[in-house]
Order: sequence, then structure tokens, then C-alpha cells
Amino acid sequence: MLQETDTRRWQIEKKLSGDFVFKGLTVVFAFTILAILLLMVEEMHRESLPALAKFGWRFVTGREWDAVQSSFGALPFIWGSVISSVLALFLATPLSVGTALFITEIAPQRFGGVVSALVELLAAIPSVIYGLWGVLVMAPWLQQSVEPFLSERLGFIPVFQGTPYGVSMLAAVFILMIMVVPIITAITREVLLTVPQSQKEAAVALGATRWEMIRMTVLPYGRSGILGAVILGLGRAIGETMAVTMVIGNTPQISLSLLSPAYTMPSVIANEFAEASSKLHSSALMEIGLILLVVTLIINILARLLLWGVSRQRGRTP
Repeated sequence: MLQETDTRRWQIEKKLSGDFVFKGLTVVFAFTILAILLLMVEEMHRESLPALAKFGWRFVTGREWDAVQSSFGALPFIWGSVISSVLALFLATPLSVGTALFITEIAPQRFGGVVSALVELLAAIPSVIYGLWGVLVMAPWLQQSVEPFLSERLGFIPVFQGTPYGVSMLAAVFILMIMVVPIITAITREVLLTVPQSQKEAAVALGATRWEMIRMTVLPYGRSGILGAVILGLGRAIGETMAVTMVIGNTPQISLSLLSPAYTMPSVIANEFAEASSKLHSSALMEIGLILLVVTLIINILARLLLWGVSRQRGRTP
């Protein structure tokens, strides 16, 4: 009897020891990720100190970018990143939500699965392929067909004034729209699948049409999750580098016209970092990277908070 008790105690101690080791490893892994992030922020801040010391807040508000004269201002790049990303989301969100609704509410299950797989396949295409297609196919098409039409018919609007270049803000908006659609669609689809079937059936039983059921039951239930998907898409768009670099024109200017070339924060880093001519030039590029990192982190934190909120809401739903 005593030997059996000792054996059981040894097994319990062994199990507790294994649990302790596993818990310790997971804690180490979690804090390692956090440490890597903090090290990135600290290193980028340290490398940005020369630019921070010389320009201060003028770096964010300055418009001139001249490596020869050591004059650096990031406003044209911030403008290009924000405008291209926001306009891309403006176009991509209705398309993404509509596709997700088609997959979950309208299409037969088998056909909806095929469409879902095709949409997710778009997310697996390398960004350089999008950029290559954009600069060889989309940009010439915009220059020859779309931009002349917009300039002639809607040229009285500032956003459509100017010479058709092909490589322009408009091209960047379209390429970003194509690239964020799979992300928003996939997340929105998962959110819509969590809508309780009982709520849909109750709406139909009360006489609602399919569209009324979607408008009054499905969309309100998934509103926070859809907004989180859009914000995650914004984070993807604002950090896109290669495809945008190939089609936006890479001209550091602030223009209201979508037909004019522009520049983004990731593009200027990719184009100039390897050829930075001075320590101040490298520091200015690193500060742009720091700004981009902070903006991306804030966007992702907001998205996670929204998704967390919708999860709590589901948990309270009877």
C-alpha cells in the first residue's frame, strides 16, 4: 500500500513538473516575441536620433526631400501612404463585404467554397507579381483609356486634373484594392459564419425577405468584426511596398489629382535605403520606418480590440 502511494505521488510530481516546464516555455516564447518588437522599436528610434535632433517635428510637416542638400521632410510620403490606402479601402470594402455575403448567404455551399478558395488564392500571390502586372498591363490601360476619359469628362474636379501618366496615385489605389480584397473578404466571411442560424430563421419567420434578413440580422451582428477586417486591410495596404513602388510613379509631391505620380513611406525606404548617401539620409529613412511601424501597430491594435469586442458580444448572446 505504501509503495502504491509513493508511485502515485511520483506520477503527480512528474506531471506537475511537466506542466511547469511547458508553462515556462510558453511564457518565454511569448515574451520573446514582445522583446523582438521592443528591440525593433528601440533600434529604429536610436538610428533615427540624428534626424530627430536636426528636424524635430518639421520632419513630419516638411515637404522637401533633397539628399544632396540634406533637407528631408516626410509629409509627401505620409500623404501618399494615407491617401492610397484609404481610397483603396473605400473601393475594396463594398466589394469584399458583397463577396463574403454571396459566399455565406446566397451561393450554394459547394460553389461558395470554390469562390472562397479562389479569393483566398489571391492573397497567396506575391506582391511583386501584382506590381509586374500593374506596370505592364494596368498602367498602360489606365494611361490610354481610363485617365484620358476622366481628364476630359471630369477634369473640372481637382482629383481628375492633369496629364495621364499611367503610373500614378490612381494605379496605386487600384493595385492596393486588389491586394486587400482577399484579406477583408476572408475575415468578413468568418465573422458572418458566426451569426446564429436561429436569428436568421426568426427574421424569415417574421416575413423578412432575404435582403431584409441580411440587412437587419446578419450585418448588424457582424458590424464590429467587419470593421476590424477593414482596419486589418488598412494595415496591409499602408505597409505594402513592392507593388505600389512599381506603379505609383515615386515622385515626392503632394497633389490632389489622382492622375499625378506620388510616393509612399514603404516605397521611399525600398528605393533609397541601400543607396543612402549620408548618415543623416539613413537616419531620415529610419525615422520614416519608425513612423510606419507605429502607425501599423496602432492600426492592428484597433483591429484586435474590435474583434475582441465582437467576441465578447457573441459570448453574451443567449
